[in-house]
Amino acid sequence: MTPRPVPSSRRVWAARLLAVAADAIQIVFLPFFGEGFLSPATDVIDVTMAVALTLLVGWNWAFVPTFLAEIVPGVGLVPTWTLATFFATRKMT
Repeated sequence: MTPRPVPSSRRVWAARLLAVAADAIQIVFLPFFGEGFLSPATDVIDVTMAVALTLLVGWNWAFVPTFLAEIVPGVGLVPTWTLATFFATRKMT
């Protein structure tokens, strides 16, 4: 098995900024992403983040609990994507 290549620092920082932006959107607009008809919008953000972060920095197990935690109501107030991304990229810069 070959070791996976380390992403460039630009990709790491892009992933970090994207995670911060996604969490900021979910926290600031939480009333709109609550229960109701706009709830699918938060699901779209979460699926997009999971795919984008995996493409930018590669697969990391930290993304799994983050994705699952985002399903739980109220957890959107915690910056889970930011925490997972900084954890996954802590040794890459």
